[in-house]
Amino acid sequence: MVFKINIASNGKTYKVESNNEEIVGLSIGETINGSLISEDLSDYQLKITGTSDKAGFCGLLHVEGPQLKKLLLSYETGMHKRPKLEGKKKRTNKNPKGLRLRKTIRGKEISLETVQINTKVEKEGKKKFDDFFKTEEPKAEEKE
Repeated sequence: MVFKINIASNGKTYKVESNNEEIVGLSIGETINGSLISEDLSDYQLKITGTSDKAGFCGLLHVEGPQLKKLLLSYETGMHKRPKLEGKKKRTNKNPKGLRLRKTIRGKEISLETVQINTKVEKEGKKKFDDFFKTEEPKAEEKE
């Protein structure tokens, strides 16, 4: 199973793909060694900040296990809807009182259903982080 891992560092996000299934069973909020993702990141400590599964359901920190659940959510992570009566008007109140919807979400544990894992750098290693993901810009061809 291929995991798409987003690593945030100093306001930039880098994308890495990993086939390592040792990630399965870890939870949101845990700190992991970078060697689980890539050998180049062995000196780094990464904190798991969020997940998303193959259907696009996000993982929430306060829900145990890897399964899907339907929860009644108010304005917080996983719920960003507006009241029906408000329509396309400008929002006067970004977080309206009393608006709650039942939404499907996934638990905080990473499973084989998980596709995307969001992480951030807790402890940096010896090498600079930008050196691992340096992209070479194509050189402009000179006109003759």
